[in-house]
Amino acid sequence: MADADAVIRVEVAYARPDQQVILPVELPAGATLEQAIIQSRILEQFPELDLKTAKVGVFGKLGKLAATLRNGDRVEIYRPLIADPKAVRKQRAAEGKRMGKGGGLLEADNN
Repeated sequence: MADADAVIRVEVAYARPDQQVILPVELPAGATLEQAIIQSRILEQFPELDLKTAKVGVFGKLGKLAATLRNGDRVEIYRPLIADPKAVRKQRAAEGKRMGKGGGLLEADNN
């Protein structure tokens, strides 16, 4: 049986290149990701965050703001990617084709 007054403890995490914050939050059982984020007041510390567009999750797995939390969960707010990982891999692969074995250039300088 679940106690109607049960409390869960979670953490809300957000990181920028220059700063990382993990805030502990106590919520009633059945609370959502959105409720944890709002109650943590992390949006006051990072006004650039917009819950309408930010991706969120629990322990590295994407989730929805309406998802129910469990005791001990870590709610994470993700920053947008600066570079598209597919484009970066494609660029590295193209650069690799121009290189010879051992990293030397395929065309030798004939100076």
